[in-house]
Amino acid sequence: MKTNRIALTLAVVAMVATSCNFLDRKPWDSVDTTNGFQTASDAEAAVNAAYQPLQWPKLYNMRIWTLDIIAGESVVGAGGGSDGLETVEMANFIATSDNFAALDLWRGPSPGILRCNFVLANVPQMDIDEDLKSRLLGEAHFLRAHYYFILVRLFGGVPMPTEPLTADSELKMPRASVDEIYSLITEDLKTAISVLPQRSEYSAKDIGRATKEAAMAELARVYLTYQPDQTKYQEVVRLCEEIGSMGYDLAEDYSSLYDPLQQNGIESIFEVQYYGKTTQDFWSNENQASWISTYQGPRNSGMAAGCYGWNQPTAEFVGQYEPGDVRKAKTIFYTGCPQFDGKTYSPSYSSTGYNVRKFLLTKTQSPDYNTSNQNWIVTRYADVLLMQAEALNELGRTSDAEEPLYRVRKRAGLTSRAQVEGLSQEEMREKIIHERRIELAFEGHRWFDMLRYKNNYALDFLHSIGKSAASQKHLLFPIPLQEMEANELLTQNPGW
Repeated sequence: MKTNRIALTLAVVAMVATSCNFLDRKPWDSVDTTNGFQTASDAEAAVNAAYQPLQWPKLYNMRIWTLDIIAGESVVGAGGGSDGLETVEMANFIATSDNFAALDLWRGPSPGILRCNFVLANVPQMDIDEDLKSRLLGEAHFLRAHYYFILVRLFGGVPMPTEPLTADSELKMPRASVDEIYSLITEDLKTAISVLPQRSEYSAKDIGRATKEAAMAELARVYLTYQPDQTKYQEVVRLCEEIGSMGYDLAEDYSSLYDPLQQNGIESIFEVQYYGKTTQDFWSNENQASWISTYQGPRNSGMAAGCYGWNQPTAEFVGQYEPGDVRKAKTIFYTGCPQFDGKTYSPSYSSTGYNVRKFLLTKTQSPDYNTSNQNWIVTRYADVLLMQAEALNELGRTSDAEEPLYRVRKRAGLTSRAQVEGLSQEEMREKIIHERRIELAFEGHRWFDMLRYKNNYALDFLHSIGKSAASQKHLLFPIPLQEMEANELLTQNPGW
């Protein structure tokens, strides 16, 4: 009976044929369900499969970074016409509930959640090494929390399956409350923290897996996001300080963060892994090549392989750089910027006069549009330092917030301590908001940050840059029309 349950679950979840690059061994669809789900390799392959949706275009290979366009940091370059139209509509706040960018983001985490549920339901009963079992379950708890955290911030309440789906399952579910989802996220992350190894305890072949510190950083972000209070701010400080004691530091060179030769480095806490595999269709989920350099290279420039011209920074964003900030030349292309791989940038490559440089690979590094092995950094230590500074400031410990903030700014060439000293709590809050915007530019954080900031920050900012159509309803994405039509138990978000 158990064998049948497993086979049915595999069918419902629709297994794919590749595993994550840091464990490129046994894909989950090769698990021998005829003899049951029995071996450590079976369990490990199932966990590997739970990482895969992170790599797909519905999440980190496209949709997550296009949230920066919606946040007003940049515009869609693309090729005109219908190319990127769904993102243009979302960014102009004129989208309707049939927008397929919203549909992608709704559907993107679901396979990962289902795969995590499969692991959490089946692995505890397995007769395998207990340390391995504990680690695999910790990875599944971390990943499930991460997938639900994406969903709840974008859509509010969503259906919340916590068990594997089988042919006998009721597939139509109502939306769980936001409280219920955050409760599950928090418990999953606390469990993950209690059982996952630190990165220093992993062997080289397993670098890239979820770690104790990745779960701690995620929990800190959850506490800053959902109903933060003094107790949660204190926990954020504790978590961030503990992460700081685990061997992390800022990379010496900001531009090295997205160098494929320096991935999973001293600053990296959690990355989505790619290895440039081209045996699968570049446009499919099975693809193992990153899209980021291909999509963001200046259009028609020939500066990199692909060069589709997406994510063109706005003049308003570029104007936020302070004099002497070395991140400007390492993050964006602009008139008179340093050459890239011996090529001079022309503002004619972009409708705004700017392009994103941060993720661009030379043709030596990625010779064709479908050959990039560049990882996507989800969490890095600079982010942790800025969360620590934010929590300290919200606790009224504004002078204590100066040091973590200064560490990030110092690497950027902003070495004057006077710029962060003696600030009021509100001045420090604005300084940290600014620093997160610049330090983490185009890394998929800005939209989520805007939503959680105090005093109606998101709408005030959007209106200030001319996005007058943005309203309260847009702070949650619409429940996709296709999903509403398929499941009468779903209710729509207000205003949609």
